[in-house]
Amino acid sequence: MKTKLFATLLTIAASTALIAADSPAVGTTAPDFSLTDSKGKTQTVSQYKGKYVVLEWFNPECPFVKKHYGSGNMQKLQEEFTAKGVVWLSIDSSAPGLEGNLTAEQANAKMTEWKTKQTAFVLDPDGKAGRSYGAKNTPHMFVINPEGKIVYEGAIDSKATPNPSDIANSTNYVKVALEESLAGKTVSNANTKPYGCSVKYK
Repeated sequence: MKTKLFATLLTIAASTALIAADSPAVGTTAPDFSLTDSKGKTQTVSQYKGKYVVLEWFNPECPFVKKHYGSGNMQKLQEEFTAKGVVWLSIDSSAPGLEGNLTAEQANAKMTEWKTKQTAFVLDPDGKAGRSYGAKNTPHMFVINPEGKIVYEGAIDSKATPNPSDIANSTNYVKVALEESLAGKTVSNANTKPYGCSVKYK
């Protein structure tokens, strides 16, 4: 009986580990990765040292992602801050055969359809980048400073709903974090609870 119980607990622990570990703490060095984007270029975090970087976990089928893209909210943010020199990487960690997984061609078509403005769309089908950041939801957001440290981690905003009408009355944590950081200030709310669909790891 004890052996069966122990085996069951091990199985649960293993399956939990497959989802995502805790995210690295704000103030620590952002984990690096080396992945290919939808244009065939290699993308790493370390290549952008000296710049602010936003990481955004993405799943086009998730209602919470559709909330921010369907309303144009995410594109507006991307456009505003990439114009200020911020690097914006959208990351798809959905495994092949699971919801949200895109090939390079599908990703490029989706970016065209949705008129997205990110720097690059990063393909992470093995979930390596997602797990290294403990990315749990789409969208799950990170802001990295020019020294390579995480200065914000969590939700995109303060209204954890899929309803686009809530955007106008919410606090956009990513926007605030970037504005404060670019002004040389400490991020006032550096860690929030991410919301959205679960990342579909293999």
